[in-house]
Amino acid sequence: MKKEELIKKLEEVKSLTTVVSVDTMIELVKELKTGGITPELHDEIYNKIERVLDNNHNELVDLESAEFELNYDNRIELNRVDVNISEIMDHISGVFEDFMVEEDEEETEEETEEEGSN
Repeated sequence: MKKEELIKKLEEVKSLTTVVSVDTMIELVKELKTGGITPELHDEIYNKIERVLDNNHNELVDLESAEFELNYDNRIELNRVDVNISEIMDHISGVFEDFMVEEDEEETEEETEEEGSN
């Protein structure tokens, strides 16, 4: 149960009676979920990170640092290449910032709705 659902249930109880029993409150608070992310949110974040990294894959590897070696049967092998960790982290951080903005927007919308109903 989310915060909004708890408030909705309390409003329903409030409409039936002016007194809310402590037992009712305890049961509703026990149902309240806090922290963590849902599997749907996990999948959405995962997919968005995967898309961002895939779309920017040329920026993630320092091609100039690549070291090659000619193998005994005339095959070229890649011995070493640097990964641009800061670039990867910038992209991942950007994904999380997108989700934080969406959360802020949801809170603003909820506050606006609450003010409108008062």
